[in-house]
Amino acid sequence: MQTARIYSDDALTPWPLPAWFGNDHPVEVDLGCGKGRFLLAHAHDHPGINYLGIDRMLRRIRKVDRKVVRAGLRNVRLYRMEAYYAVTYLIPAASIATYFILFPDPWPKARHHHHRLFNDPFMAALRRTLQPGGRIHVATDHQPYFREITEIFARHSAWCQPVEPWAPAPHERTDFECLFMDKKAIGRASYLRS
Repeated sequence: MQTARIYSDDALTPWPLPAWFGNDHPVEVDLGCGKGRFLLAHAHDHPGINYLGIDRMLRRIRKVDRKVVRAGLRNVRLYRMEAYYAVTYLIPAASIATYFILFPDPWPKARHHHHRLFNDPFMAALRRTLQPGGRIHVATDHQPYFREITEIFARHSAWCQPVEPWAPAPHERTDFECLFMDKKAIGRASYLRS
């Protein structure tokens, strides 16, 4: 059976992204790709860009994989991995053109905040893996977490500058955005790596 997934027994060495895709096109990452609605639509609309979808839930990756195969998308690869670990240890330096971090888990209870994705070590990993001129797009419906994210980015303004927030086309909206867009304000921010 055809599959878009990447299988690897080695979760300790950087990923060979050009070999995975078979070309040297720019690579964009959907961290926490969920059910894949955004990933599939964006990859379809931009066939000259390689897309890597990362999610920690195997069930989700399998579902997205089936959708990728049905859609005949050759520019998508999937990996089941926790986002922080992938960016910190497995994505090669200066290899990513764009990160999409859409609706990360806000871990709303105070005692769980230490599980949140955004922190100073994660920012260092983003800086290491982004190409100069690379972009980071963030969206969340959880306003307290959005304020925290923008404060974290402000602390790292020496290497990332805020730019006009990116917004998806209607057919690219994630399942979370479709669920909450009429109920909650969506916080959006985009940053450019210097």
